[in-house]
Amino acid sequence: MSESDASTRGTEHRITYHRELDTLNAEILRLGALVAEMVPRGTTVLLKGDLAEAQALVDDDDELDRLSLEIEERVYLIMARQAPLASELRRLITILKLAGELERSADLMVNVSKAARRMYGAELTPKIRGVIGAMASEAQKLVRLALEAFADSDESLAGALGDIDDQLDQLNREMIEAVFEAHSQGLLDIAAAVQLALIARYYERIGDHAVNIGQRVTYMVTGWLPEHTGALRANARRHQLDTTGQQPDAAESSP
Repeated sequence: MSESDASTRGTEHRITYHRELDTLNAEILRLGALVAEMVPRGTTVLLKGDLAEAQALVDDDDELDRLSLEIEERVYLIMARQAPLASELRRLITILKLAGELERSADLMVNVSKAARRMYGAELTPKIRGVIGAMASEAQKLVRLALEAFADSDESLAGALGDIDDQLDQLNREMIEAVFEAHSQGLLDIAAAVQLALIARYYERIGDHAVNIGQRVTYMVTGWLPEHTGALRANARRHQLDTTGQQPDAAESSP
């Protein structure tokens, strides 16, 4: 093979490689869009007691599972067949992690739908209904912002997701208070109260997954994860123990 032919094949190989990366980017964003749509769907199931839509949402989660697995398999194939550069490898690892975070977020909305079926017929107070709506809005917003951070490689937005998630954490506390209040007034039985407390936690966990996506986007852009800080402290303690035989003072090893 001539040098010209080899160069041409090499160029074609890289073009094919980048097309595969573009396809992966599109697929992970499609998965994220489907997950974001599940949040209002599951909330409608909960607020309207729509049993048919509850089953439809549970069934549709199978498609998300299929897409998540397909994305993972594509990542593994690219890693095996190509020689990704450091930045490309970080993107592939990030896509792999995002698939898991998004799939688990979808599972949480399945849990909301199943909980809604368990408490079918329970009357929700206006306050509870309002907090549920607010939690759903915040959870969906966080998923969308996390996807935007990934699509734009936006480190600033990725880093801000933890602060944005504080609102969802506050709504979780308000939900628990509203549930206790309704139960104490005899407006909600204990079984429904337990299910609503779990539902609040499901919404709150979706926010946590969005924050995790933000951390992975930061890693994709910079190569840094929050765990790296702890790892550095652990290495410093190990080094001091190896060299002096003594553990560092607690104040020296704290964050």
